[in-house]
Amino acid sequence: MQHLSATELAAWLADPTRPKPLLLDVREPWEVATAAMPGITAIPMGQIPARVDEISGAAAPAVPVVAICHHGARSMQVALFLESRGIGPLHNLTGGINAWSTQVDPSVPRY
Repeated sequence: MQHLSATELAAWLADPTRPKPLLLDVREPWEVATAAMPGITAIPMGQIPARVDEISGAAAPAVPVVAICHHGARSMQVALFLESRGIGPLHNLTGGINAWSTQVDPSVPRY
């Protein structure tokens, strides 16, 4: 697993030569409803073990996965779990949606 800053992710998403990652948001539904990035796949952390096959299917072997949460702690746990299941390459958004809001897109509400 690699750590990725909000600005690094923004640059990646803006680069048409790079493969688009699966943006896996592991926050609770109310959190996603409060503040979300475009293009996410939202699966709450507690549902990840039961839905791991769904994630591995959405992230074909070469598709990178970027795990996202509020500040980066839950997403790091999920990334480590997915990595242990052979899914990857995996990245954790350091600082989570909060960093995205403060460093990339201030229109995303902070909570």
